Amino acid sequence: MSDHYAVIGNPIAQSKSPMIHGMFAQASGQDMTYTRIEAPLGGFKDAVDAFRAAGGKGLNITAPFKLDACDYASERSRRVQLAGAANAMKFVGERVLAENFDGVGLVRDVTHNLQCALKGKRVLLLGAGGAARGALLPFLAQEPLELVIANRTLQKAFDLASIGAQWGRVRSSSYAELAGHSFDLVFNATSASLRGELPPVPASVFTHCSLAYEFAYGKGLTPFLRLARNSGVNPLADGVGMLAEQAAEAFFWWRGVRPETRAVIDKLTVPLV
Repeated sequence: MSDHYAVIGNPIAQSKSPMIHGMFAQASGQDMTYTRIEAPLGGFKDAVDAFRAAGGKGLNITAPFKLDACDYASERSRRVQLAGAANAMKFVGERVLAENFDGVGLVRDVTHNLQCALKGKRVLLLGAGGAARGALLPFLAQEPLELVIANRTLQKAFDLASIGAQWGRVRSSSYAELAGHSFDLVFNATSASLRGELPPVPASVFTHCSLAYEFAYGKGLTPFLRLARNSGVNPLADGVGMLAEQAAEAFFWWRGVRPETRAVIDKLTVPLV
C-alpha cells in the first residue's frame, strides 16, 4: 500500500503541491500518493487527527494553518520555533515533527538556481509576516552584510529584527526611512502582489540592486517586479523556484531522497512580462 501524504489549507484547490510531489515521486521511483485536504477554519486539529488515524505519513501546510501546525506539533525545529509557523509535518508513531522549509527553499533558489550570493550583501526584506519570519534564519545563515526588514507596521519589523539579532546583523525600518538607500538584493514577502498592489517601497532601493525577488509566484510581472525592472534591475524572479525547492526539502525529509527541481520549475514558470 502506498504511503499517503497531503497538503492542507483553506482554500486548497489552487495548490500545485500534488503535481509537484507527483513529479518528484515518479522521477525518484517512490511509492506514495499525495492529495489535497481542505480543512474548515477552526478544524485543523480534527482534520489532521483523521489523516493520521488513516495512516497518513506527512503533511505540507499552507495558509491559514501554519500557526496551527506549529501548535499541533510535539517537536519543533529551530526554524519553526523562530518563525512561529510550520509548513511541513512528519508523523513517526505518536511523535509529530514540524519543520519550516520556506526560507531554506528560498535561499537554495537564490544561491543555487539563480547563482546569486547573499554573503556580504546588503539585503532588504519587505514584510514581517509569516513568510518573512520563515526566511529570517536561513537568510542570516548566509552571512549578509546587513539584513533590513521593512514593514508598514514598524513594530512588527522591529520585533522580527530583534529575534534575528543574535544570529546576524539585522535591523528594522519603516518604508519612509528607505528613501535614498539602495540594496544589493530586494525581496518582497508582503501580500501586496496577491492583490495586484505595490508595497510603498521607494524606487531608490533598486539603484544598485542585482536581484529583485517576488515571493508570490505565477502572477507574472507584479507591480513590485515592474518597479524593479523600470529601475534597471536584472534579473527578476518570482517564487516558483522557492515553491519547488521547499517542496524538495520536504520530500527529502519524508523520503530520504532529494529530487531534482528543474523540471518542476520549468513547468510552473510564468514569463515575467
